[in-house]
Amino acid sequence: MGREIGSTEYTRSQRTRYRRELRRNLDLFESFLDTAEFVDEGTVGVELEMNLARTDTMAPALISDLLLEDLDDEAFVHEIGRFNLEANLPVTHPEGTGLRELEQELTEKIDRADAAARARGARVIPVGHLPTITEELFATEEWRAPGARYEALERTVLEARGEEIALRIEGEGKGRGLDVSFDSIAPESACTSMQLHLQVPPEQFADAWNAAQAIAGPQVALAANSPFLLGKRLWHETRIPTFVQALDTRPPEYEAQGVRPRVWFGERWITSMFDLFEENVRLFPALIPELREMAEEPLLTEGSSPRLHELMLHNGTVWRWNRPIYDPGVDVPHLRLENRLLPAGPTPADMAANAAFFYGILHSLVHERRPLWSRMSFEQAAEAFQQCARWGLEARVRWPRVGRVRIADLLREQLIPQAMDGLRNLGADPDAVEHYRGILSERARTGRNGARWQIDTVTSLEVRGASRPEALAQMTRLYRAAVDTGHPVHAWPVPARQRG
Repeated sequence: MGREIGSTEYTRSQRTRYRRELRRNLDLFESFLDTAEFVDEGTVGVELEMNLARTDTMAPALISDLLLEDLDDEAFVHEIGRFNLEANLPVTHPEGTGLRELEQELTEKIDRADAAARARGARVIPVGHLPTITEELFATEEWRAPGARYEALERTVLEARGEEIALRIEGEGKGRGLDVSFDSIAPESACTSMQLHLQVPPEQFADAWNAAQAIAGPQVALAANSPFLLGKRLWHETRIPTFVQALDTRPPEYEAQGVRPRVWFGERWITSMFDLFEENVRLFPALIPELREMAEEPLLTEGSSPRLHELMLHNGTVWRWNRPIYDPGVDVPHLRLENRLLPAGPTPADMAANAAFFYGILHSLVHERRPLWSRMSFEQAAEAFQQCARWGLEARVRWPRVGRVRIADLLREQLIPQAMDGLRNLGADPDAVEHYRGILSERARTGRNGARWQIDTVTSLEVRGASRPEALAQMTRLYRAAVDTGHPVHAWPVPARQRG
């Protein structure tokens, strides 16, 4: 839900009219998909969310509004947390040297934001969860960035739920999980991601989305980078359950009845992009029922494409891990697949490698003679996603033609080579393909993604006598120093466990 809104409260009449307009939008979108011409360039884009930590303690630095003033650049924008910052990268192509240019852009954006942060006694930390976040931060309203849309989102989620937000996540051992409640959606601000966009023609969207869903488990295992939250060691990619629970509008009774969560993997393969928008309207009530007239938005673009204000606003409040995006553009509309399941970090090289894997494997899977999703059930894909988020590269999953397999072995022996073939077919520069193949293969071979490095480092520091808060602060400091080297995470050293 990136657009700003004009109100934080809505009447029953406004909600009723919004529902009618939403249905009209959906009908118009269905016919528009069948008749309109869309841009078909295969471009890719990236949004990177980052954390801000104080240089002295590595605790969250609540300075994003100040940094945005210092940076004075439209490429940097607010995220929901005052200790978050988002960078939007230029659109590019995966062919040629596009991926190496993406890595350079990531480096430039992180370095520029970090320089501004250092001037204010802070550092930029590209990581899925800032390890030093505490419950005390979320007990006040200081965590939230300014903006009507954030206030409205929190108000409507809490009103729909009718009670506090509960985080219940299994941890490293029995009785060591997380079980806390908050009178706000503050835990959502702990989740910082790298979101990948792929422009897709209408006739290919269903295949691209199905492929992205099928590969979600291996993708998150390869990139996991969020093992600590509120002082607890939890899942390798704890962002997944945290995001689901932080924006859960369902009281426990609705969950028991099978009501879907608004952060959603989905429940079936699709045959059209329209399936996803239709499900969103059919299954989820409006959170932000702002009408087009209230937003003072024109009905059509200059090129006469419908803006579909109500449908697009509603789509932004259903957080699918692979989200469909309709953009009316200015002259010609386009469709995008927004891949939202990756954490931020660790380094630009790692993040560009993660992007290379996604774009390459998607291209390969979409053009297979017998699609992967025809050989696995949707439930199997959802189970793999959960297992890989929980255990990272140590997960074991069921895979077509392979059976039960360790995910690191599947990646190294089958999926990474297939993704690199996909990049070659896209026309990617051979040196770039080899560069990212090496990073991804070594990460799978060593089993060391960002999550594994964080876990091993904290364990070593605790063995040497540090308390958990001390170990998390020191690990975060070492993490930032390792980012400064530019070396991919599989090559980062772990402190020796011996004292002295």
